Amino acid sequence: MSETLPVSAIKNGTVIDHIAAGQAFRIIRLLSLQNSNNKVTIGLHLPSKRFGKKDLIKIESRVLTESEANEIVVFSPLATINVIENYTVIKKITTHLPDVMKKVFICPNPSCITQVEAIDSFFYITEQKQRVKLTCHYCEKIFDRDQLKVNI
Repeated sequence: MSETLPVSAIKNGTVIDHIAAGQAFRIIRLLSLQNSNNKVTIGLHLPSKRFGKKDLIKIESRVLTESEANEIVVFSPLATINVIENYTVIKKITTHLPDVMKKVFICPNPSCITQVEAIDSFFYITEQKQRVKLTCHYCEKIFDRDQLKVNI
């Protein structure tokens, strides 16, 4: 006998589904949801037929911008983003990997100028063998997405 625990539906807002397991908190920080007044529902390590496990974020009364949606792709390239209106999906936001991200990550290279001066981080983003890679504009070092801390 299996039990299903439903995640409540939202009337209006955004649902970010199929987030790579373990990435939800990074996306929450990216979108500054911890500082918002919007009701946020988070599901961690939920069962997924496609991925085995996934994370899920539901944000009431907020629709993401195209730029915000594209930044999520850096953390979870296969995430789906749906706009909800009156409990119905009215739009699926199509995303693509952005070319650059500023101010989001901290360069871990101790020799990088961003470690000693108050300069906003700036990374070029590429995908290599289905892995997101970020290259620091200043020190030109290449990092895997999971090597970087979110600077928010």
